[in-house]
Amino acid sequence: MADAVVTEPYPALAPAQLAARHGLRVAGARPGLVEYVRRLWDYRHFIVAFANARNIATFSSAKLGQLWHVLTPLTNAGVYFLIFGVILGTNKGIENFVGFLCAGIFIFGYTQQVVMAGTKAITDNMNLIRALQFPRASLPIAATITQLQQMLFAIAVLLGIVLVTGEPITLKWLTLIPLLLLQTLFNVGMAMLFARLGSKIMDLKQIVPFLLRTWLYASGVFFSLGKAIADAPHTVKVLLQLNPMVPFIELTREALLQDSGVPPESVTEMWLVAAGWAVVLGVGGFIYFWRGEKEYGRG
Repeated sequence: MADAVVTEPYPALAPAQLAARHGLRVAGARPGLVEYVRRLWDYRHFIVAFANARNIATFSSAKLGQLWHVLTPLTNAGVYFLIFGVILGTNKGIENFVGFLCAGIFIFGYTQQVVMAGTKAITDNMNLIRALQFPRASLPIAATITQLQQMLFAIAVLLGIVLVTGEPITLKWLTLIPLLLLQTLFNVGMAMLFARLGSKIMDLKQIVPFLLRTWLYASGVFFSLGKAIADAPHTVKVLLQLNPMVPFIELTREALLQDSGVPPESVTEMWLVAAGWAVVLGVGGFIYFWRGEKEYGRG
């Protein structure tokens, strides 16, 4: 009779050791930064499709549909012109106030809408987050792409406005392309920053409109910022000039208007400030959002 084979009992292992032996990972664990970027790239088609769907759904129930992408910025411009140009008279000393005002409204409005959409990017998609495994940064990025698509409509309207108000077509118009790219990078960072904050602070979406309104009034949208702060203390001037929206707005006006009020010697400095803010917020916002990846969907 053959001898029975004696086997050693399976050694008792801690759960972490057992998981490591069989290559198991914690569900929802945050991947490394490089791996996270790679996964985002793999999901690029999903991000674009999700953004397109949200864009189409925005005015799907309205009779005029996608025409509201043009009517909305025009209506905002008309209301602000009536209040600030006609009633409050902030148009004094500004040759083409209509073009000046519309440039400020449209450029600020792009960032404003991204921040508002980013704040709700996580909380409004909890069912999707809990049902599917994908990089959560896809949501604020998709929100930014949705607003970028709408901004392209607004830019077309803006170009038509400056032409109608007597501004010529110049090569400076081409600078709108890199400027819009920089602002989009800045907006992606803002969307991710507010997406993580919005997922942790449930009342943030109630507070954000007030913060944006204050930011709007401090960005020289309705008046010439240079003239307004001419006699202000040096500290106030520095703080207002470091406002990240100022270079985006002022450089847009400088590209479109013959008399934008922007000193030629400050144009290069504004480009550097715009690029600096785009890189700092774009990279910083992304890293801040990535560090909270495992938190999303646990509320």
